[in-house]
Amino acid sequence: MNSKKNAPLWQQLLLTAQALADVQRGQSATQVLEKISSPSRPGVQSLLFHVLRRLGLAQTLLKKLAKQSPQKPVEALLCTALALACDQNALMYPPHTLVSQAVDAAKKTRLLKNSAPFINACLRRFLREQDSLLKDVQTSELAQWNHPQWWIHQLKKDYPTQWPDILLANNSPAPMTMRVNTKRISVMDLQKNWMDAGMTATLVGDAGLVLKQPLAVHLIPGFLDGLCSVQDWGAQKAATLLKEQLHQKPIKKWRILDACAAPGGKTAHLLEVMDCEVIALDIDDRRCLKINENLDRLGLQATVLAADAQKTEAWWDRKLFDAILLDAPCSASGIVRRHPDIRWLRRESDIAALALQQLRMLESLWPLLSPGGLLLFCTCSVFHAEGQDVVQAFLTHNTQAAILPSPGHLIPNIAGARGEVQDNAISDHDGFFYALLQKTD
Repeated sequence: MNSKKNAPLWQQLLLTAQALADVQRGQSATQVLEKISSPSRPGVQSLLFHVLRRLGLAQTLLKKLAKQSPQKPVEALLCTALALACDQNALMYPPHTLVSQAVDAAKKTRLLKNSAPFINACLRRFLREQDSLLKDVQTSELAQWNHPQWWIHQLKKDYPTQWPDILLANNSPAPMTMRVNTKRISVMDLQKNWMDAGMTATLVGDAGLVLKQPLAVHLIPGFLDGLCSVQDWGAQKAATLLKEQLHQKPIKKWRILDACAAPGGKTAHLLEVMDCEVIALDIDDRRCLKINENLDRLGLQATVLAADAQKTEAWWDRKLFDAILLDAPCSASGIVRRHPDIRWLRRESDIAALALQQLRMLESLWPLLSPGGLLLFCTCSVFHAEGQDVVQAFLTHNTQAAILPSPGHLIPNIAGARGEVQDNAISDHDGFFYALLQKTD
């Protein structure tokens, strides 16, 4: 692992603990990792993600080991060490090495130096009593599932039989899936190129290739040349769903709005599979730059606007759209495998506020759609409140909208459930929700 080459373990543990403390103060892991020097960043990210996936267990163990809650920097270092030491099936370092290096990290840090004996005592006790401590904490759902209690409760409500599988999937790293730019190369040809380079990839969907071993993108043959992009298979369904429906209508060139487009993956995919004109919106200027960068790399063109999708009077040219893709802001509860900090950053009250925002965006964009046009509403959430409940609320108050056959909630590795909006899982992908709406004439 890079951490062994770039810095001693005690320093990696210290950086990871500091990153964990920042996440617990409300910063995203992405923001936190950007502040870490490039040589140390890969190693710290690996350790941090491992810790975040076991943080509930580490926190519960710490309550058994310490009579009083330690100060936040001490707690972060202890949780880091405990999370790395408690999973015997996925040990990154020998437990005694972790303990000694964590204590060294405390001794070498002014803020933690006086707490080094306490840290040593807690961790040494864990090593002595590990089996009994781990058995004791398994009565805690926080320790067992490593998600906040409200999150577990919500999944139990939405998925009475499937919730354990969702939580288990969330605690495992996601596969690295690429989308082939079929305007430039066929899926089979790129797969063969990779095979010749010693890479193994499995076909998924129409244009997806799942790498057996994740790689930095600059090391993937064809990436820098615009032959492929990183995109989960679940996210690739957006362009496919619109293409399947739009191609049933006799229009030469589709006019499509991607209403929340950054970083541009779905915009690019639309342009790769259809003859269309795309207007890509995002409220953030900097994220619009990312859209343009991705389009340039792929050799594609779209009109990119920095604008608030809901304030249509500020950017809309009064020409109706044949299709609108609304990938609405959400809790991101479906991509926890890729971003394990999300579960610890979200609050229960966020869900209702986000669902209301999603409904308002639907209502704002609907008038921009031509008669017979399509609006694909999607979120990367597994919570029903941010998927089927929003759609049902919209349909209840809009007699011009009809729902077409739609995937509904996509759940990783779980068979579909029956319902008006079907749940359907086919492969190993992120959690998503899709509802395809049509404006009646």
